[in-house]
This record gives sequence, C-alpha cells and structure tokens, in this order.
Amino acid sequence: MIGLIDCNNFFVSCERVFSPRLRAPRPVVVLSNNDGCAVALSNEAKALGIKRGDPYFKIEHLCKRHNVAVVSGNHRMYGDLSARVMATIGEIVPDIHIYSVDECFLELDILNNSANLEEDGRNIVRRVRRNTGIPTSLGIAPTMTLAKVAAHFAKKYPGYRSVCIIDSEEKRRKALALTPISSVWGIGRRLSKQLIPRGYDTALKFADMKCSDVERVFNITMQRTWRELNGEACIRPDDENDPHRKQMCSSRSFGKPLTALSDLEQTMGAFATTVGRKLREQHSCAVTIGTFIQTNSFRQDLPQYSNSCHMRLDEPASDNMRLAQGAIECLRRIFREGYAYKRAGLFVHEIVDENAVQASLFISDDERQRRRKLMQAVDAINRLSHTHDSVHIGSYTPLSEFVRRERANRDDKNSPITLIRPF
Repeated sequence: MIGLIDCNNFFVSCERVFSPRLRAPRPVVVLSNNDGCAVALSNEAKALGIKRGDPYFKIEHLCKRHNVAVVSGNHRMYGDLSARVMATIGEIVPDIHIYSVDECFLELDILNNSANLEEDGRNIVRRVRRNTGIPTSLGIAPTMTLAKVAAHFAKKYPGYRSVCIIDSEEKRRKALALTPISSVWGIGRRLSKQLIPRGYDTALKFADMKCSDVERVFNITMQRTWRELNGEACIRPDDENDPHRKQMCSSRSFGKPLTALSDLEQTMGAFATTVGRKLREQHSCAVTIGTFIQTNSFRQDLPQYSNSCHMRLDEPASDNMRLAQGAIECLRRIFREGYAYKRAGLFVHEIVDENAVQASLFISDDERQRRRKLMQAVDAINRLSHTHDSVHIGSYTPLSEFVRRERANRDDKNSPITLIRPF
C-alpha cells in the first residue's frame, strides 16, 4: 500500500499558523510574489467564488466587501514549514518520497491490516497537526494514482476524518465513478479534452476501456495511468521525483521593475545560492550555466527587451560563488541600459555526478578542497538555522569594477585606494 499525504490549502495554513487573526471562519487569499494574482485560497474564500489564478484587481472589490484577508506570499516561510512537515512524517514513516512542497508519498507495504493502517494514518495526520499546526489529508491505495484519488476524497469529505483508504474493488470503482477524468493525476485538463469527446468523462469509464484499445490509441504514459487506475502499480515514486535532475532553474518576477545592473547582479547571487544548494543535495555539479532577463510584456507603453545567454564553466561546479560568477558574466553580456526588467532567472544544464567531474588544469586541488569545505560549512550553518539562506552571497563585484566605482565616488580621482583582504 502507498500513501499520499497532502497539506490542506498549504499556503493559507502556513499563514494561519503565525497569524491567529486569519483563522477560520475568515476567508484568506494569498497572492503571488508581486501581488499579481491569487495563488492560494481558504475554503471560505473559494465559497465566495474566488478562483486560484484570478488577477487581484478583478477580485479586489469582492475581497473588500466580504472582509477577505489578503496577504502577500512568503515562500521562504512556506519552505521552512514544509521541511518541518516532511521531517515529522519521516520520524513515523522512514520511507517517504517528497513530491512537492505540500505533498509526499509514503511506502506502507509493511502494514497489511487495513484497520491498523487507518489508525496509523490518523496518527500521522494528528502528529503533523500537533507538531507544525498544518492540517493534512492522507490517501492510501495500492498505486500512486489511486492514492492521489483517495487523498482528494480525504480532503473533500469530513466523514473520512482526513484518512481515506481504497483497499477493495468496490471502493475503487465507487471512487473512480465520482472522479472527473480531468482530476486524474497524469491526465489533467489538457489531456481530458481528448477523452471527454470520446465519452470518457469519469475516471471509471477510462479505467473500463479494453487494454487493447488503450495500447492502440494512447502513449506509454497514458497506458501507465490506465493500469494504475486498475490497481496495477507501475509508477514508482522515484519515477516522478527523480532527485538527479538534468536541469535546474531559479527565477522570479519583481514587484518593482529593476533598471540597474547592480540590482540584477544581486538577484543572480540569490539564484546561485538556491541552485548551488540543490546541486549539492543531490551530489551533482553543473557544466553549463545561463541567465535570462525580460521586461514586462503587458506594459506596451514601455520599451520591450528580453534575452538569454549561457556558457560552459571552466570546471563543473556546485559552489555558490562559482555559479554566481558565471551567472553574472552571462548577465553582463545581455544587459541593456534603459529598460525596466520585470523578470530574471538563472538556469543550469548538463548536470553530472560530482564524482565524474572532468577537472580543469587551471584549478588546483587545494582550491577545490577549500571551496568544498566552505560550502560544507555554509550548508551546515543553514541547516542549523532551519533556513536555506542564513549565509548567502551578498553580491559579486570584480576588483577592477570595485576600484572603478570607488574612484568615481571620490573627489580626488587620483588618491590611492587601500584594500583589506578578508581572511
């Protein structure tokens, strides 16, 4: 049996942990980074007709009329609480597979008695609520896709008391009959447009298709989903959550557009910190690094510009400083004065295992060892502080650029500049 534990209205639940004034029955809406649209809603807000993804300017009058609490998203806090939730679950179930910031799969093969399994599931839900304050729902079934269906019922219907188990053919067919095809994990709205015209508007109708018809019409991914709905486990957690990714990206939209190169350089340092940490967590290094910048395409009254650039590093790296150096070098190639940049990002490609790195002749072993120890110290400090960026890159400025800026700010352009080397 496989379990899927899902945090209920996760962003809203995180805000309610630290702000009692936001707790039910008051409706709550969480906005995106730049307060552009609603990204999370409480059940009370959903009942008012507000939908996720609605632009805030369209729902502002509704929020004021019904005293809806509107908060800006704090994704750093959400990440910290997510880590606490997953750590709490890991203390009970040793084999977990984190699928997203608010979901993880649990391997429950060692528990065979359904009565004990249901009680164990409720213990997990209670422990998470007691330790973190986050309400969760747990779905348990023989396959990952059915576990997602069960988790939806556990969240939607209070009678399940936050735990739903699909452990019989009767329960499986009843659950699938009540599940729209667009809600099935792996199908969604896009693929459901191909199925609904053929008469497959529920998960049960799709699951009742003949095996030969499924193999003839659909690709291997849809065939796996069909088998999973029929109780045959053919998707493993590692298939959907492979830690050894081939590419990574860290990006954001800015609430206030940036026009200065120095501001964009600072954001690249933050992106490098995030990507470097993820690379070290999976014991990998990046071969290629790149950046992109773009203006606000919705502001046609402003000049528009977007560009990207990538480069191969001298040696595959995962340390924050080398990644920041490469990202800022790419940024300077594509930066143009006179534009208000709304979005920027850093991406890495060609990720390789840290034990398979082709070393550069121009970097000494002592330098590699020094960088490795420095990053180990940074990661240790950040783990102890329960955040990802207690120690991070402030900015990256080459010495020549620093001297140029320092002289430009002085009255006496020829006065000597004393540099103190940090140890």
